[in-house]
Amino acid sequence: MPSSDALIRTSALVRHNFVLMIREPGPLLSRLCMPLVFITLLRPLYISAQGQTAGTQQAVIGTLVTFSLLALSISSQAILTERLGRTWDRLRSTPLRPAEMLVGKAVPVFTVLFAQQALVIVFGIWAFGLRVAHPLLLVSVLINWSFTLLGLGALLGVLARSVGELSAAYDIGGMLLSSLGGALVPLDVLPHWVGVIGPFTPGYWAVRGLHTALTGDTTAVLTVCVTLLGMAAACGTLASHRLRRRSGRAVALQ
Repeated sequence: MPSSDALIRTSALVRHNFVLMIREPGPLLSRLCMPLVFITLLRPLYISAQGQTAGTQQAVIGTLVTFSLLALSISSQAILTERLGRTWDRLRSTPLRPAEMLVGKAVPVFTVLFAQQALVIVFGIWAFGLRVAHPLLLVSVLINWSFTLLGLGALLGVLARSVGELSAAYDIGGMLLSSLGGALVPLDVLPHWVGVIGPFTPGYWAVRGLHTALTGDTTAVLTVCVTLLGMAAACGTLASHRLRRRSGRAVALQ
């Protein structure tokens, strides 16, 4: 169990990072508003190819996964900015631990990621009649997918050496992962090799989880949630370990 001092330190970091995000609302508004425009424009194309119900699901799910992967920029840039400003190094000389620093960043970002996905789902229901027969299954997938995005974003933010390198990573990587996962185009109409690679990407499991949640397949949703949570844990562990090594070297040089 974390100590009371650790909880106080972490809570202070969470509040501070919420304030920083609110002061620069541009990236947040972009990630929240652009998916709604994307759904509206692409839904007629999907409906003409797949029909009303399937086309609406594909438009909503594809947009949600694609733009949530692009939203990796929010978490990764937050960490990289602190690293470039050597804030991590200064904080490392305080009682703060790497895990506390990551949690302080993670909670506000998780809130934004989940809000983005919830907004896409609510918009799909309200504007286009998206059918959600099992809300709890859907929420479970969204929560685990948000944790996966947090882990991926943290790992990118720790590994990247510059803003340009990070920008290329989440722009190219986000579109690549969503495409290989069948978010924008169903896997059954893509080349065979894409279907082989797809299950090794997080986007594939997000797409599969959302589809199965909407249809009410509890067993498939459980498999997806376990897989996504495993990916999140792996990425978060690597990010924390890498941050600890970087911070340790920096303190040793002081």
